[in-house]
Amino acid sequence: MLDCFEAAGQTLISAHRGGPTPGLPENAIPTMDALLAAHPAIMEVDVAQSADGVHFLLHDDRLDRTTTGTGEAEAQDWASLSQLKLKDNWGWVTPYAIPTLAEALAWAKGRTVMQIDFKRSADFGKVVAEIRRAGMANSVILIAYSVEQAAALHRAAPEMLLSVSIDEVGDVAALKAAGIPEHRMVAFTGTRLPRPELYRELDKADIEVIFGTLGRPPRSIDAVIDRYGMDERYAELGREGVDILATDRPREAATALAEAGRLPKAGQCGVSRGS
Repeated sequence: MLDCFEAAGQTLISAHRGGPTPGLPENAIPTMDALLAAHPAIMEVDVAQSADGVHFLLHDDRLDRTTTGTGEAEAQDWASLSQLKLKDNWGWVTPYAIPTLAEALAWAKGRTVMQIDFKRSADFGKVVAEIRRAGMANSVILIAYSVEQAAALHRAAPEMLLSVSIDEVGDVAALKAAGIPEHRMVAFTGTRLPRPELYRELDKADIEVIFGTLGRPPRSIDAVIDRYGMDERYAELGREGVDILATDRPREAATALAEAGRLPKAGQCGVSRGS
């Protein structure tokens, strides 16, 4: 699918934490469903584990910011966590509950790709097993932050794609030396400065490029684009060689890409839209 989009000169959106918006909280199925109904997108989510071994979607180690609960999430059992309600990013309590990973995978199957960010409590092996049970092994990208983590994930899930951090072409050789083949790599190239020269080198190795405009305002690229009304910059990044744009503004980025003819259409390369 990624090769198909690259050949067509199009750029995918990766919605950070599922693309929250007022009234729709991060890492929630209704939030992802609403975004996918409007625009094709990969869904980046965070996976944690409860005290009794249930994997669920939540970014923070503590419950306070994003739920009606308090304290460390991993210290609580699923029966307690499942009773909480999610807050949106503006602090409003929503009617939505924390989803399990199994529920999120079942929702995503046949609709979208899920990019999995492992929180400290998550168990690689158990998450991989859940992905396989859901029939989603070919529809996930597992995020690794080091060569060692990437190697461990590849051993656990050799059939799945990995998002690996690439700052220079030499990083590819280090990953290959750790046993990870190029065709299992998707290169995360940071969140600060676009590097078209690096993207060209990665393209020669047939490695797709992820670049993040996300991050904490006011310094993130998303925040700067929003502040100065420069949404066309998203399309420019695509033209510079970004295959997957990881963003906190998926709707605005998708609109800009669509206006430039760079956003995938429903049905193209097997992509789906909506529920």
